[in-house]
Amino acid sequence: MRIHVTFIDRVGITQEVLALLGGRNLNLDAVEMVPPNVYIDAPTLSPDVLDELREALHAVHGVQEVTVVDILPGQRRRLQLDALLAAMSDPVLAVDGEGRILLANPALIALYGAEPEGRPLAQLFGDDSLHKALLAQGFRLPLREITLKGQALLLDAAPITEGDHLTGALLTLYPPNRIGERLSAMHHDHAAEGFDALLGDSAAMATLKGRAQRVASLDAPLLIRGETGTGKELVARACHAASTRRNQPFLALNCAALPENLAESELFGYAPGAFTGAQRGGKPGLLELAHQGTVFLDEIGEMSPYLQAKLLRFLSDGSFRRVGGDREIKVDVRILSATHRNLDKMVSEGTFREDLFYRLNVLNLEVPPLRERGQDILLLARFFMQQACTQIQRPACRLAPGTFQALLGNRWPGNVRQLQNVIFRAAAICESSLVEIGDLDIAGTAVARESDGEVNSLEEAVENFERALLEKLFATYPSTRQLAARLQTSHTAIAHRLRKYGIPGKS
Repeated sequence: MRIHVTFIDRVGITQEVLALLGGRNLNLDAVEMVPPNVYIDAPTLSPDVLDELREALHAVHGVQEVTVVDILPGQRRRLQLDALLAAMSDPVLAVDGEGRILLANPALIALYGAEPEGRPLAQLFGDDSLHKALLAQGFRLPLREITLKGQALLLDAAPITEGDHLTGALLTLYPPNRIGERLSAMHHDHAAEGFDALLGDSAAMATLKGRAQRVASLDAPLLIRGETGTGKELVARACHAASTRRNQPFLALNCAALPENLAESELFGYAPGAFTGAQRGGKPGLLELAHQGTVFLDEIGEMSPYLQAKLLRFLSDGSFRRVGGDREIKVDVRILSATHRNLDKMVSEGTFREDLFYRLNVLNLEVPPLRERGQDILLLARFFMQQACTQIQRPACRLAPGTFQALLGNRWPGNVRQLQNVIFRAAAICESSLVEIGDLDIAGTAVARESDGEVNSLEEAVENFERALLEKLFATYPSTRQLAARLQTSHTAIAHRLRKYGIPGKS
């Protein structure tokens, strides 16, 4: 039976309470003092003895109440701690100030194969230098790689102090892909992922979304092509979010942003002592960090021939070696890649490996340029305007109707990224809540701007622009194919629009 005694805190009252228990020859499993409370676990205490004990306790000056409880506070905390540790999927252990293990959670015990309590860290990891380094630096080590039972893990140490005194540490061991999940979460807003993040109602975007939704669920390499600034990474993230790997990391590498040696170590990682300045203990690359997830290789056309060969081998059997390493590592990663380059031409010229091209191009998507998405331009511009005002913390502003023709008539060689930059700049410099044509930094507008007439809707503005443009150009390019070539779009799209607007001579 467990009892709770509350009392007025005074010198000696605890000893008097315990003396009453001892005088009745009761076995005490636990006594917890939390003045003005004492909690007692006495398994042999019977109800009859409790009644007599309660009278004796109330006779002690200062005792206020004696009640029966289900569990002692310390026991409850221990059960809660055990439940918390058991719920943690990553191996966790607590150590004292000398690096001796105080407790370990079930995940650590299962991995180690035994209860490690009481053993030094050096024995657990088989690495005396790691034990010494942790003690020497007060358990304040950067994330480093260790090996436990042949499994590569990342060690994260959190020191525990009492005042200025170091009392121990909490150590967590992460599989590399768990760190990848954290990196993925830090680098991207998951709420903005998925196909809803691909803004646009044009026929070209509807076609892209429809095809992308079909290939997203197929667990095979995907090549995304499109001009610079069209949003290829956004498409890749949407495909990942719609795949069976959605709850695993999505990590990206821009192949054009790093020299060959850095790109290799970022993608494949490096072994201990691989090169001067390498992190002690080695470092996992994106492929290990993204295990069971997705790696996105942007600007794959810029990858060096050496890395092309190394990537080809990985795509063949899912295995690779770290830079400077001799151990084969096998991971389960889906590769999505993107390029604005003409890979077919590069293959014929011998600057891109044909066998790698076929490995990457199992599935493919083509992201349309902004000039083929006429009816999406104003929708995107308004979205970017709202986004820019929020980002720079200025009152909301909107585009004046007089800007519509300029936005619709621009060829946007930099595509969606260029439009976003133009809108951000306008939001930053405009002093009014209404962004006028003079606030837009647009070069090479394709069509003369019309006067500021009343516009009833976005659809009406787009249709008026399309009709005027097609009527003007059809006289010079009197067939769907000629007109499509002039506007760099498909002849099917042009034929549809000519029929829609009843322009004479349509085919």
